[in-house]
Amino acid sequence: MGLVDAEVRALALAPNFASFATLLPGGNPVASLMWVDADDDRLLVNTERHRLKFRNVCRNPNVHLLVIDRDDPGHYASVQGRVDEHVFGEEAREHIERLAHKYLGTTFDPARIVSERVILRILPVRQRVRHSSVVVE
Repeated sequence: MGLVDAEVRALALAPNFASFATLLPGGNPVASLMWVDADDDRLLVNTERHRLKFRNVCRNPNVHLLVIDRDDPGHYASVQGRVDEHVFGEEAREHIERLAHKYLGTTFDPARIVSERVILRILPVRQRVRHSSVVVE
């Protein structure tokens, strides 16, 4: 596969949140609520070098993302994947700015940066989209 499914990409490009699960050293999963993004090839999350999720993916790149439609929680994408690239520097800093505009409508507060920003590029291995069967009025 390798490319992001069009429906998965649409969910990731909208201001929807994702549950991002990584594996702890003992093998247990741990999840974080994240901003998410996508390009044609990968799903993208932006974090910092000092965070546990970054250390986890450096040790074991297998991850799971659950991207939930904010207007219809029964519509979501479930993606098993592998972090196959870490992007640092100005590109990661510009990316967090774009995400802040997408999710907050404003700039990212630089005081929140503790270490170095990093984009985790996630190669989808298995993708599934669920459509809500519930009509919300």
